[in-house]
Amino acid sequence: MNNLIKIVTGFVVAVFFVSCTKNLDRKPNTGVFADDVYANLDGYKAQLVKIYSAFALTGSQGPGSSDLGGIDAGTSDFLRLYWNAQELTTDEAICAWNDPGVPDFHNLNWTSSNTILTGLYNRCMYQIALVNSYLSESTDDKLKSRGITDETTVHEFNAEARFIRAYQYSVMMDLFGNPPFVTEEDPIGGSFLPKQISRSDLFNYIESELKAIEPDLADPRTNEYGRVDKAADWALLARIYLNASVYTGTDRSADALTYSEKVINAGYSLKPDYKELFYADNNINNPEVIFSINYDALNTQNYGGTTFLVNSAINGDMDPASFGVPSGGWGGNRTTASLPDLFPSTTGTPDSRALFYGDKSEIDNVGTFTDGLRITKFRNINSDGSTPANAGTFCNIDFPLFRLAEMYLVYDEAQLRSGAGSKDDAIHYFNLLRERAYGNTSGNVSDITLDDVLNERARELYWEGFRRTDLIRFGEFTSSSYLWPWKGGIKDGTGVSDKYNLFPLPSTDIIANPNLVQNAGY
Repeated sequence: MNNLIKIVTGFVVAVFFVSCTKNLDRKPNTGVFADDVYANLDGYKAQLVKIYSAFALTGSQGPGSSDLGGIDAGTSDFLRLYWNAQELTTDEAICAWNDPGVPDFHNLNWTSSNTILTGLYNRCMYQIALVNSYLSESTDDKLKSRGITDETTVHEFNAEARFIRAYQYSVMMDLFGNPPFVTEEDPIGGSFLPKQISRSDLFNYIESELKAIEPDLADPRTNEYGRVDKAADWALLARIYLNASVYTGTDRSADALTYSEKVINAGYSLKPDYKELFYADNNINNPEVIFSINYDALNTQNYGGTTFLVNSAINGDMDPASFGVPSGGWGGNRTTASLPDLFPSTTGTPDSRALFYGDKSEIDNVGTFTDGLRITKFRNINSDGSTPANAGTFCNIDFPLFRLAEMYLVYDEAQLRSGAGSKDDAIHYFNLLRERAYGNTSGNVSDITLDDVLNERARELYWEGFRRTDLIRFGEFTSSSYLWPWKGGIKDGTGVSDKYNLFPLPSTDIIANPNLVQNAGY
């Protein structure tokens, strides 16, 4: 579906696939072999592709394989694991499956031995290790020794790699708070054990990295599809600034507004039809997506990613072929009544973002897939209604990690929290989303509050991996002030300990690395 995937499948990438071992030695060997791999500019690009592809692939041997030593492919895919952590823990999703670790999320009672959290933690650290290895081979001295004269291009590659590392560290900061910290400057293997970094110090590191690489990144909308540019850099800065009060105790809403506005003014626009953002051909003529994880049903086959999002939300009774997966339909994930309740019933124009299936919103039995409305947001069909020629189980849908709509909502919330910017602009951006949703101005508003923004984020961004972070920022994730069905494992919902605002570091790393201190309460 994109240039990067074509590179992955058309170029033999000679790289050691890293095992995540107990001492975090997650770095490929170097030496003579590295000199062969990095012999020319194509070699450097191939290794950059390996870094990108770690988002979409679990291993080098196709579906079922895993790059992570000792971790099954089913708990190895980044998006599937990240989605579970961000959505199954909230009012937006609940799963009928009883697989190890899955019920813990909606019940809000996970432990440091949760297999899904362990897989997610190691997947993030694996991609960070790939970046560190790449950067250690991309110094000016290494380039000179290999006779590579196009240093400008390699510096652009390096900036993209550093962005991906910063992104993964932002995930670790958000979910785990105080993870181990390694860069290309640290020793490789042996007796080296990474030191722990505090959440606030990690925030400062991510911020400094994103600002440092900005000059070397491509201008917005000028890079190859599927690659990072300045707009992605600004979008990640806006996102971490919006949550800075959680991460550091200091409000940075004014900075969030500044960087969201940079993205807003960078030439992006809303895709006219909301549904087409999540179709199989969403890589074509899509002016809204800033940076995505890219999938192809032939070349990035794994049981995570958007293949998971489509198949887990439908069953055989829903005609999987109409969703572009005639061989699929796993019957697992749906939503609680809290999400559809955010879409008001109306006799006028409905909100086109309300993509639900079923007629029973109440969940009497968590294990019954048909209890609760199904989400039909992601479909492996093309915008003209056709089904991709390679349709089976795997999907072609690219997943947006950053898109313009989020930046509108970041601006809105940041304006309300800080008073910076323009309230009129904030209302205008809010209404742009409403006008797309309704197809007219019938849903427009004349004023907005913070609660309005939180609810609009749910309507616009549901199942895109934001809800847990949003609820924590608004103080509603663990508290009894906002309940949803089966929150905390109780049908009517219940508040839980505030310790669940952070996930624990995996017990395997706590045992192996004496430099790590477990998060409070675990």
